[in-house]
Amino acid sequence: MSDAGLDEIVRVDETPAEGTGQQAAGGGLAGSHEADEDDALRSWSSGHIAAGHYRLGWAGSGCRREWARSACEASILLMIQWFRVAAGRTGGVDDAEEKRMKVSRRRFSKGMVLAATGVAVGGKQAWSQLKGDHIDTTKKHPVPSIQDTETKAERDARMHWFREARFGMFIHWGLYSIPAGRWNGKEVPGAGEWLMIDASVPVADYKALAPQFNPTEFSAERVVTLAKTAGMKYIVITAKHHEGFAMFASKADPFNIVDATPYKKDPLKALAAECRKQGMKLGFYYSQDQDWTAPGGAAYQTGDHKPPTYHWDPAQDGSFADYLHRKSIPQIQELLTNYGEAPAILWFDTPSSDMTPELAGEVVKVLNQHPKLIWNNRLGGGYSGDTETPEQYIPANGYPGKDWESCMTMNGTWGYKTDDTNFKSTETLLHNLIDIASKGGNYLLNIGPKSTGEVPEAELERLEAMGRWLKVNGESIYGTTPTLFGAEAGSFSTTEKEKDGSAKFIPEWKWRSTTKVDRIYIHLLEWPGESFQLASVPRSVTDAYLLADRKPLKVTHDGSAIEVTLPGKALDPVATVLVLETA
Repeated sequence: MSDAGLDEIVRVDETPAEGTGQQAAGGGLAGSHEADEDDALRSWSSGHIAAGHYRLGWAGSGCRREWARSACEASILLMIQWFRVAAGRTGGVDDAEEKRMKVSRRRFSKGMVLAATGVAVGGKQAWSQLKGDHIDTTKKHPVPSIQDTETKAERDARMHWFREARFGMFIHWGLYSIPAGRWNGKEVPGAGEWLMIDASVPVADYKALAPQFNPTEFSAERVVTLAKTAGMKYIVITAKHHEGFAMFASKADPFNIVDATPYKKDPLKALAAECRKQGMKLGFYYSQDQDWTAPGGAAYQTGDHKPPTYHWDPAQDGSFADYLHRKSIPQIQELLTNYGEAPAILWFDTPSSDMTPELAGEVVKVLNQHPKLIWNNRLGGGYSGDTETPEQYIPANGYPGKDWESCMTMNGTWGYKTDDTNFKSTETLLHNLIDIASKGGNYLLNIGPKSTGEVPEAELERLEAMGRWLKVNGESIYGTTPTLFGAEAGSFSTTEKEKDGSAKFIPEWKWRSTTKVDRIYIHLLEWPGESFQLASVPRSVTDAYLLADRKPLKVTHDGSAIEVTLPGKALDPVATVLVLETA
């Protein structure tokens, strides 16, 4: 399928299928077309996806096809999530800026449909587990993981710090920060960290960037201090992205920052030491599957290249299994043993069909030696890991009963890109954090340092502003549990449209809520006026005040309903937090 055909995949039917109903139970920010993923599977026989009532078509070729039920359930779920992103249904605070952020590290808009539906190409399945949000774990694992064997109490203890944290820093930094989105004097469309594959740069030419990489302005102390100032509780940095360049000292492969650059230092070691000093958790992102500069490393399909993998340079040819045992697993072992208490998290990405259950099991053998480690659902081979990882969107109702983390960019790219200056506002970023916390998730917000090691000024400004808000209101985010009021209500407009042509979702509530044992926090995203009413509160409210000044507010009770008298104006233009103390 051509890029154009995939770009033009459209929603062709919004009419509710018979028996599905127009609105998902309980409403929800994602809107009336979204239902629980399990319900979507049960409703498949109606000819619609209940979560979106979509029929899938290739508009570019003039062909509209409904996919058969025989597609695997994990792939259906993955398709549902893809269309949520494509339709701009993030499930988060309505945000025009967010709708423009369509770029993904994994190219959802290029080749994702083949991957999602498990379409066979050349006799092989196409990247069926690439999305990572829903991995099929129904098959018995060849090597049991810690998640298969631990008790609930053991899991709760292992995940405790993560559940308390709520806010973390993602750092995408590598050789791609040198070209910064430009090659041979021209801007390369797409994300900065995908430049090598987007421009089909030969391996030798890309490796020639390494002698130019000398980030003398990098300071582990400044980075960790920035994260702490922003109110973040953990950091995840790219130890190796898909370009194959290791940002750490590695005996497994010489293509690393110590052996291949004039810098000759290991920034991960400096970060690990500084994180210990400042009490910050540190995690490592590691691209275990895609590696564009190593023989046998997988490469994502693009354009008219055929999945599951392709190479544009003979230097990339080789056995994936050999690559995994020669480079990937040894480097994972280095990351898990050379940095003291770090990493607290190992963040995998983009598993392909090459990562079979048996090969993934070889990785799991290594992970099992570190029983406190948290790792995500993107290893591949059917392993679900610890965390769901929605990327660039907020799921409508979170993942009830699961640990999850939305990773998002501040602009349209993960790695530094000179030409991308379209940054989200601080208000948008804080509303995302509030929305995610209200659904029980963590917000992993990305920065992309320059090749010098400096953090772009626009990112510094936004993080510092977020930190100022959290210094006052942090107790309403950290260590909280999801809202007690169910899914936020709303409806689709019959007149207003998003830029992609879909109906605009209009949230009914201009507030979000988080919870602690004896408190309910109401985040007022818009000032309601002289009072705030709740028709039903599941706890007995004894006192009320705003976090910004903690002055007592009048509470009027009417059965289970309450009305809180408010001051004349908001104490914070972004979000004022109302505290309801409960018995």
